[in-house]
Amino acid sequence: MSWLLDAVNWMLLTLGDAAQWVWNDGLGYLGWLPASVARLVNPALAPLFTWINTAINAVAGVVLAPIGMMPGWLSNTIISAVTGVLLLIIFKYTSNQRAIGRVKDDIKANLLALKLFKDELSVTFQAQGRVFWGALRLLRHSVRPLLVMIVPVSLELAQMALWYQWRPLLPGEETLVTVKVAGEPESEMPAVRIVSLPGAEVAIGPVRIRSKREVCWEIRAGESGRHQIVFEADGQRIEKQLVVGDGFMPVSAVRPPRNWTAILLHPAEKPLAGDSVVQSITIDYPARRSWTSGTDWWLAYFFAASLLFALIFKPLLKVRI
Repeated sequence: MSWLLDAVNWMLLTLGDAAQWVWNDGLGYLGWLPASVARLVNPALAPLFTWINTAINAVAGVVLAPIGMMPGWLSNTIISAVTGVLLLIIFKYTSNQRAIGRVKDDIKANLLALKLFKDELSVTFQAQGRVFWGALRLLRHSVRPLLVMIVPVSLELAQMALWYQWRPLLPGEETLVTVKVAGEPESEMPAVRIVSLPGAEVAIGPVRIRSKREVCWEIRAGESGRHQIVFEADGQRIEKQLVVGDGFMPVSAVRPPRNWTAILLHPAEKPLAGDSVVQSITIDYPARRSWTSGTDWWLAYFFAASLLFALIFKPLLKVRI
């Protein structure tokens, strides 16, 4: 019986330590809304995020402009440090600091009871229950700060992705441009063509994939700079930004449909009209190679660095997390 209690205690102590680690060191995100609910709220959220992106793009164009003049690791570190400290301050003033302190003290006391009275069955189970209850209370106290932080952090990450997730095309480099059109797979494809392609030339295409409702071109980049590709689809003229160059520049890979999640993730260009024949336009930009400011890795580095700076400044700002 003793070995069983030891095993249970070890497991619960480990879980208790893990729960406190998650609370102290982890940053959580709320999951996406179910698809049905997302469609329901889209008519309200799509124009709202379009308006928000317009304002944020103007501010980010000035605030994030220095990214293009410094190494990626340095710019990401500076952004992470500022974000970590700001989130720490937001957490302090949107959470119940006294209640969090009481819960953490209670968890520590019960973890100590598990160690001291591991042979007392009744004390052990009572302490175990209190540890689990304390972990749930900590999670409850995290809801309000997370709700406050999730939208601004998501908007910030979307702006950072324009810089770190992709790189511009190099002159002479080839890539794929894909236009997704509306309609059912069995219906006739609308006529889609490129009217103007400054800064590049068509190498192959158009290729129509009826089952996916896509029209594709392979293009070859030419002159460096920011250019506007002009498409025509059933009489509608639609533009998509193309970025060519070897510098550190923001890149918009997708002109999104009028869907609030797509608008949130791809903020640089206005979404397509709800009644547009074209649903989205995508350019397959190359991945940016870097452990600190490259494709996908920039996000892990951002969270790790933000967490580190938050922990450094936590005692200075007297925040209980």
